[in-house]
Amino acid sequence: MSYWTQTTLQLQPRKRGFHLITDEVLAQLPEIQQVRCGLLHLFIQHTSASLTVNENADPAVRRDFEVFFNRLVPENQPGYEHTYEGSDDLPAHFKTSLLGPSLTLPITDGHLNLGTWQGVYLCEHRNQGGSRRVVATLQGEN
Repeated sequence: MSYWTQTTLQLQPRKRGFHLITDEVLAQLPEIQQVRCGLLHLFIQHTSASLTVNENADPAVRRDFEVFFNRLVPENQPGYEHTYEGSDDLPAHFKTSLLGPSLTLPITDGHLNLGTWQGVYLCEHRNQGGSRRVVATLQGEN
């Protein structure tokens, strides 16, 4: 039987950085356990935070992501016009465009079918981003 559902997840506020949120997402989607074969699409409703999949074991990877993106897109650069929301805002928009606002993940037998060392990251690009909303669309066969 085909299955579709959509809900908005509320993520806890986090400081700037790359945060593993796989468990937080799954805790808000118990219905994923009913899907034998399907897809989970996640879309973050913000322009200064993004989503990506990467290393879930060593927290140093997430810290290194933050260092890399801050070097790639530094704050307080001459020529930036969009500065009235703070020096971290425009770089946050750039970082979001580089990483993207959405992910599509496979579901197999009621579980995300991620690799052994993969997890879902919230990429918080603002110093104080606040709580983030993610639209979760679940589709598949149960």
